[in-house]
Amino acid sequence: MTTVTRRTVLAAGAVGAGTVAACGSSSSTSRVTPQPNAQLVKLDDIEVGRCVSAKLPDGRTAIVSRPTSDTAVAFSATCTHMGCTVAPAGSELHCPCHGSKYNALTGAVIHGPASRPLAKLGVRVANGEVVTS
Repeated sequence: MTTVTRRTVLAAGAVGAGTVAACGSSSSTSRVTPQPNAQLVKLDDIEVGRCVSAKLPDGRTAIVSRPTSDTAVAFSATCTHMGCTVAPAGSELHCPCHGSKYNALTGAVIHGPASRPLAKLGVRVANGEVVTS
């Protein structure tokens, strides 16, 4: 039989609190810097005014959007509320965990609970490809 002491309970609580905090709100920055010149997607694979998901070289998911026929922007796909991965939904990005919605062309919050925009990624268009910058 195991004896539970006050010290055991307090130590377990401290470990649990750290775990919960680690799963808490994202500490997203306003700009994420991926490896430069990594090809993410062909510009022609994105409709103007829409977005697609893409993988960064480090395995994280990014959202690449096409505001005009010859430009692209990108954002981290990590929701700024609780860190879930947002998904393209036309001209919006939807978080499946708590319902946050973002503008796919700006990363701005349309509907919370998220209160901060998605982190921007540096990208440029080169030879018809959207690449990190």
